[in-house]
Amino acid sequence: VQLQAYGGGLVQPGGSLRLSCAASGFALDYYAIAWFRQSAGKEREFVAAIARSGGATYYTDSVKGRFTISRDNAKRTAYLQMNRLQPEDTAVYYCAAGARVITSSLRVPTAYDYWGQGTQVTVSS
Repeated sequence: VQLQAYGGGLVQPGGSLRLSCAASGFALDYYAIAWFRQSAGKEREFVAAIARSGGATYYTDSVKGRFTISRDNAKRTAYLQMNRLQPEDTAVYYCAAGARVITSSLRVPTAYDYWGQGTQVTVSS
């Protein structure tokens, strides 16, 4: 059972990146998926989540209108499209999968069962 996050890199302010989260060893259909991020000296923070069916999405306020979370269960992959990136978006981004996540807990890291290894996103000119 493994999640692999990739797609990070260095981008200029205002640029875009798409992160991917690929699952192996389990079917993604039964899991809510979330993206968290952690920058130096800060706690891991919630970025976005998507329900198992993909019908509901949730975002932290600072990324609403700029980031879009999506999933393709057939490909066992989830995505985070990040547009209009800003220097404060710089962080290591982690994807997570949880089988028993409910609305009240989706922003809590401990609600998730599996984690990817993280991918670095750096926004700088």
